[in-house]
Amino acid sequence: MLTYDFQRYHDFTKTEAFNKQKEALAFVNSQLGKEYANIIGGKEVFSEKKTKSVNPANPAEIIGVFQKSGKDQAEEAIQAAVTAFETWKYFPAEERAKFLFKAAEVCKRRRMEINAWMIKEVGKNFAEADADTAEAIDFLEFYGREMIRYSQSQPLTAIPQEYNEYFYIPLGVGLIVPPWNFPFAIMVGMTSAAIVTGNTVVLKPSSDSPMMAWLFADIMREVGLPRGVFNYFVASGAESGDYLVDHPKTRFIGFTGSVATGCRINERAAKVNPGQIWLKRVIAEMGGKDTLIVDSETHSVDAAVDATVTSAFGFQGQKCSACSRVIVDEKIYDEFLVKLIERTKALPIGSPEDNVRFGPVVSAGAEASIIEYMEIAKQEGKVVLGGNKMDRPGYFLEPTIVTDLAEDSRISLEEIFGPVLAVFKSRDFDHALKIANNTSFGLTGGVFTYNREKLMRARKEFHAGNLYFNRKITGAIVDVHPFGGFNMSGTDSKAGSRDYLLLFMQGKAVTEQI
Repeated sequence: MLTYDFQRYHDFTKTEAFNKQKEALAFVNSQLGKEYANIIGGKEVFSEKKTKSVNPANPAEIIGVFQKSGKDQAEEAIQAAVTAFETWKYFPAEERAKFLFKAAEVCKRRRMEINAWMIKEVGKNFAEADADTAEAIDFLEFYGREMIRYSQSQPLTAIPQEYNEYFYIPLGVGLIVPPWNFPFAIMVGMTSAAIVTGNTVVLKPSSDSPMMAWLFADIMREVGLPRGVFNYFVASGAESGDYLVDHPKTRFIGFTGSVATGCRINERAAKVNPGQIWLKRVIAEMGGKDTLIVDSETHSVDAAVDATVTSAFGFQGQKCSACSRVIVDEKIYDEFLVKLIERTKALPIGSPEDNVRFGPVVSAGAEASIIEYMEIAKQEGKVVLGGNKMDRPGYFLEPTIVTDLAEDSRISLEEIFGPVLAVFKSRDFDHALKIANNTSFGLTGGVFTYNREKLMRARKEFHAGNLYFNRKITGAIVDVHPFGGFNMSGTDSKAGSRDYLLLFMQGKAVTEQI
């Protein structure tokens, strides 16, 4: 087994770390409200329309003003990437990797600042933001090393009178569409993987987190990445999204987000448009409806409750890996539910700048969608905790627990992407596995039990790309827990794995008779 020296998280219970983060927040607060250009071909480009990023804990506070470009600038971005690809694809892998290593060093130096922008823009607390930034650094260093490994001679079976080679080449121009919930880590991971493999990209960040993507664009300029290799492009999805996906020069699309958008991208990318000479590749991560099973033979009900609360309500449940369903054996159900409600009630709620465990959801749109599901929950089951919007500024919703639901209810099957946890009672382990596998998703899952036979059954029968035993089901670490799911959770891209870079390359075999 390989040993990987990943980034360590700061301990914000320590005065020094806490004060450094507060200092970074003070600096970021002094920078709020500025306008940021798109970066196309190394040039700053402005559009007539603008979009504003706001603080979800205080929507009156503007994080920054960004562009809202249309088709004309989308075409400029694609052509800048096309031009840059002609030289970038021939850069030696070691040279491409150096840009990632340099960027990682800048991220380490600016880590508290990056955290602070994230705390302000998407509402993460100190620890969640720091873990996000640390993961981004891990991606940069890991993918850089992996590209060097892939660039080395690949083993082939030898035959007489021939010299054979097999090596990897980049695909071309890619469109990168990252999510807002891991606005630095996933965005950096997707973008750096595409770049280090020799491709050029148009990065279209989420309108809920454009600042985080601008920070990475700024860092890549700082380390001297050639112009046009990385084009930062905040745009109207309605005006430019389909245009970029459909463009004949777009060779691949890397996407993380909703099922609806992922399916739309996949469908449009499958069509061969005039002037297109390839089938586009789609790398998609599309969310989950993730389940934790708590068996009667668990080591500790308390440990299972703690793991459930952390998995369900960390970052307000806004993770594709979040626990949205917990299935508890009827023998321990009552004890578990009492403790679950008790510990969820105890969650400190407030502004992310105060480093509380539970803060706002990301936007007014997210808030409205989750409230709609809370109302559905009241009709379909019994809301035993929460279920309402909080009476305070910002997009604050109560952590919510729902029981007495049908196994095929909407709350059971549909992704909510917020702080709503469904609790089910199982007759036995067979019943628990049946419920766990009854959704169209297959991203993360977990089991609490000391029964080895049951764990081995789950290993084979629980259909999830990331399965965790006797621990929380969130918190995947680069090269420790390769991440990606099955079914409508996406293409099982396994980000942070030794396979991931292959998705951005194609193999070439060369034979010479001797």
